[in-house]
Amino acid sequence: MAQHSSLVSAACWLALGITLSGCSGSNTQDLQQFVETTRSQQQSKIEPLPEFKPYETYLYQAGDLRSPFDPGVPGQTEQILTGTTSNIHPEANRAREPLEDFPLDTLRMVGTLEQQGQSWGLVLASDGTIHRVQPNNYLGQNHGKIKQISEFEIELTEIVPDGLGGWMERPASLALSE
Repeated sequence: MAQHSSLVSAACWLALGITLSGCSGSNTQDLQQFVETTRSQQQSKIEPLPEFKPYETYLYQAGDLRSPFDPGVPGQTEQILTGTTSNIHPEANRAREPLEDFPLDTLRMVGTLEQQGQSWGLVLASDGTIHRVQPNNYLGQNHGKIKQISEFEIELTEIVPDGLGGWMERPASLALSE
């Protein structure tokens, strides 16, 4: 058994010697020619990096002024922009009407009704209920007060936030749906 392992070991050394003798040959002319050809080809030029302007520092000198990120005193911004204060605001103590629970775009005018000389508008709510309305009734979620009812339209005025902490009036209408 000892002879067998020394025989295998000798065979491995012989194979290694043959392999290494194949690599030690001086037949590398084709490799050297390839390297010379590659080096002699025109090399691409790399453009230089662009020159950057040096950073100019800015010294903020408005430290004693109001910060642009501070909302300021409520109502003050509106006074500064318009020069006046707005007296427009929703009536806080008024009892809400049933149609004020629905967004205006979900309400549909479906007709008019006249009883004893009184003209009424018929409004279909998104819950399927038809409501009778007349001028000075409210509808929609933006404090919409009905101004006028005609055969084809209900005109109202909504009170909406103006984005500056105040309120503004906006005309709106419900057209007769077919």
